[in-house]
Amino acid sequence: MKYRQLGNTGYKVSQLGFGAMRLPMVGIGIDAYVDRDLAIPMIHRAFEAGVNYIDTARGYCNEDSQRAVGEALESWQDRASIIVSTKNPYFGKDEKQWWTNLENSLKRLRTDSIDIYNYHGINWKIFTEDIEPRVSTWMNRAKDQGLVKHICVSFHDTNEALLKVIDTGLFESITLQYNMLDRRLEEGIAHAHQKGIGIVVMGPVGGGRLGEPSEVMKNVVESHSGIPETALRFVLTNPNISIALSGMSTMHQVEENCAVADNDSMLSESELDTIDTQLDKLKKMADLYCTGCGYCIPCPQGVNIPRIFELYNQARVYDIWEHSRQVYEWLGEVEWEPGEKADKCIECGICEEKCPQHIPIRQQLAEAHKILTRK
Repeated sequence: MKYRQLGNTGYKVSQLGFGAMRLPMVGIGIDAYVDRDLAIPMIHRAFEAGVNYIDTARGYCNEDSQRAVGEALESWQDRASIIVSTKNPYFGKDEKQWWTNLENSLKRLRTDSIDIYNYHGINWKIFTEDIEPRVSTWMNRAKDQGLVKHICVSFHDTNEALLKVIDTGLFESITLQYNMLDRRLEEGIAHAHQKGIGIVVMGPVGGGRLGEPSEVMKNVVESHSGIPETALRFVLTNPNISIALSGMSTMHQVEENCAVADNDSMLSESELDTIDTQLDKLKKMADLYCTGCGYCIPCPQGVNIPRIFELYNQARVYDIWEHSRQVYEWLGEVEWEPGEKADKCIECGICEEKCPQHIPIRQQLAEAHKILTRK
């Protein structure tokens, strides 16, 4: 296993991290829970291969991920060698609720102190309105009490916002999205590295997009290794990144990812040039459909037009239909995919009046709904 510095935290971390968001489950719906017989051996196998960073959160796996990770840590012979990251999603005004989340995480993870404690999923608005004036006081107190070792953050916003978050100097590592298909935060990632802030990448395989069969993406990687492996190698080639965090749900994925991270994972300049050239062609094709400017919203019916078109266009340009259909199914059903599906459109036409590309939005929403809806 290859190791890198996690910013100025003092931690030397495996370049592959174990993301405990997609652990194998038993049951369905609200009664589902992590399958310990599968998950714990997977986590231990990753540790055996040299992975020393594991990331979880309060809500992962139906709120059972932290418990499963805690059990895996407790039964591992060298517990002190493993760096544990988890998150607190609460930004409200009830201080007791924030501390309850922390206390529950400590209990579930079976530890007295959390190595990497993240504000969960922030943007600049949350930072200025909630973290800076209020929640940071609670976090700093937790660190002073030894309950938290390093104050960090997981981030979902623009590159401009990322640069501002970095320049606050309040965070020791940042977990964010970055992959072959989404390089919007590349400038901020480089800036964080210069500032001594560790960068942990979630979704190196595009949240599953680059893990499904795609004839189009096969042409992008051409003679390179398979698409998921190339996607992981792409992230690890960036010297400004400390960890590529992979959400592994099978032992096969653990073995494959550890094998990649155990070798020289860097892509060559010619390989990067080939990928850049091919993806640039595809991006130009995608931009012909919709640039995601957002002028079409808000929709009176709450239809999330830009997100629907993003899913639709990614699917038809990159040939990654299964991922788009899965996310479309979540639209309006989970908090991280807000807005209504296209079937809520009443064809009022307000959106088309505002579209600078003059896209026939009503027609394309109907097409998107038909093809993205699971049969």
